Amino acid sequence: MIETLTVHPVVLCGGSGTRLWPRSRAVKPKPFLPLVGDCTLFEATLRRSGRDGGFAAPVIVTGTAHLDHVEAQLGSEPGAQIIVEPCARNTAAAIALAALRLPDDAIMLVCPSDHHIADTAAYRAAAAKAAALAADGWLVSFGIEAKTPETGFGYLQRGEAIGDLGFRTARFVEKPELARAQAFVADGGYAWNGGIFAFRVGTFMDELRTHRPAIAAAAEAAVAAGRVDRHCFHPGAAEFAAIASESVDYAVMENTTRAALVPADMGWSDIGSWDALHAALPRDDAGNTVRGAAELVACRNVLVDTDGPRVSVIGLEDVIVVVDGGEVLVTTRAGAQMVGKLDGAANQ
Repeated sequence: MIETLTVHPVVLCGGSGTRLWPRSRAVKPKPFLPLVGDCTLFEATLRRSGRDGGFAAPVIVTGTAHLDHVEAQLGSEPGAQIIVEPCARNTAAAIALAALRLPDDAIMLVCPSDHHIADTAAYRAAAAKAAALAADGWLVSFGIEAKTPETGFGYLQRGEAIGDLGFRTARFVEKPELARAQAFVADGGYAWNGGIFAFRVGTFMDELRTHRPAIAAAAEAAVAAGRVDRHCFHPGAAEFAAIASESVDYAVMENTTRAALVPADMGWSDIGSWDALHAALPRDDAGNTVRGAAELVACRNVLVDTDGPRVSVIGLEDVIVVVDGGEVLVTTRAGAQMVGKLDGAANQ
């Protein structure tokens, strides 16, 4: 429980819907789909950071294309506000908008809306530590325990301890080659960068003004020119469009001297591919998962996800079959990383 600090979940909500095509589409990308369990990934994100865990009402940053989905799945959450970006400008700008709509002493817990976290209690325990560090002026990343040598994630190197709450971030490492990723896992001092952060609003904006003054100034101008419509805030469109598109990692986290990390082992997945989704779903003794009408014979590590037509698979291993709205995808697990490059996914 977040008992001593008021922590505001800031949920970054959007996406182009390419990596889980054809189930995920640009008009309704993966945050708004029930991919793991009965609720959508966005709904699960809100529940993890809900009032029963001691959190404040959420701030949701989304685009105009996804506003209807956000409002439908948010429901009647008292005090929630939605910031509607007129165009996409990456995470530094999105977080700045949220920061400028909150008090300077507020603690933001910045969360992607499309990740799966199996262990809510572990998530909330890590959030409490991260919030305490943020209140003391640290800019905090969740360091996800690196159990396998993934080449699709960035890594955080653990530095000296900060009391019993976390560690300084010694360095940020971009997506490594396999051999380097294997060395990171063997070392034990590296964690995946899961894109979950805790900041005190005033500290974050001070760092943004120091390292990216143009982004900070443009975000302030966009908020000053904005308007409120019920629970939605619309920043000034022209002012927001002038902001450089840059991730918060490049803009702030890799430049600040106050970067910290909190270790988190919470059953995390970014659900970044069909293979990652399969790993997050329940499987039978042969490693197979079936959703919809399907029959598997002599198969291992096969995922079938169909919205209607019956699928029959015999004698295959490490294969994914998806049927959605007249589109059929068949790929190996290794090939799942290339789904976003298909014409159907890339040219929606």
